[in-house]
Parts: sequence; C-alpha cells; structure tokens
Amino acid sequence: MDYKAIEQLMKAMDETNLTHLEIEEEGIKIKMKKEKEVVTVAAAEPKFQPVTEAAAPKTAEKTEEPSSKTEEKEGTLVCSPIVGTFYSAPAPGAKPFVSLGDKVKKGDVLCIIEAMKLMNEIESDVDGEIVEIFVQNEEMVEYNQPLFRIKGGC
Repeated sequence: MDYKAIEQLMKAMDETNLTHLEIEEEGIKIKMKKEKEVVTVAAAEPKFQPVTEAAAPKTAEKTEEPSSKTEEKEGTLVCSPIVGTFYSAPAPGAKPFVSLGDKVKKGDVLCIIEAMKLMNEIESDVDGEIVEIFVQNEEMVEYNQPLFRIKGGC
C-alpha cells in the first residue's frame, strides 16, 4: 500500500460518517480512528439592570394568624438535614420506603437524600403514621425543608 492509497483512505474517511477503519494488506496493518467533533457553545454574559424599589404594598386591615394552618395539623415534621436530591425509593423502579398511611417506627428509613454523590438515609425520629409527604421523587430539597409529617400514636 503506497502513500497515495493511504491518503485517499484518510480523505474518504474524513468525508463520510465513518469513525473507525482497520485495513490489513500485504503484511501492513493500518488503523484509523476519527474522534467526534465536540462543539462548545459559550454562555451569554448575564446582563444586569438596575432595580428600582417598588412601593410597599398596602396591608389589609384584617390580620390573620400567620401559621394557623400549620398549627391545626398534628404530628412531627421530618425536615431535610441537608441540601440534595430526594429519593423516595432505594433504587429506580423499586417500592418507596414509605407511603401515605404507612406506620413507621423510630429508626425506620423514610427516604434517601443524595448530596455530593453520597446517599444519606433519613430515618424517623418518632413512632407514628405518615400523614403527609411534601416532596416528589428526584426533587431537589433545601436545608430544613419539610419532607414528611408523622402523626404519633402508632
């Protein structure tokens, strides 16, 4: 195989969608591999605009108890101890650790929160029944965000 033939192979490979070519002829073995082209797109520069202060909204004369709804509900809130991704089950497609109405005991695993590629099991601090689930599977959660409400008296 002469130089012209090799050059023609290179040109043909460049002009086609081939990514790998191996030829053996007259005891000479040639391997050619074409890497896929990586396209990098630069992010647009953020544009900042001055913020003007808005007039304070008029307050209503009637005032409500700020947390009357949350005070009515009984039970213990289980809040996220870390920022991360909430997982309701041990694996994709697996049965969730807990569902509404499930009875749990202190130490039972309620969910997993992934933070920095570490899986953190969140356990119940009390015995009781799951009466509310505040987040969906694979949802991002913040520090101290409510995850579950457990009503005591299992």
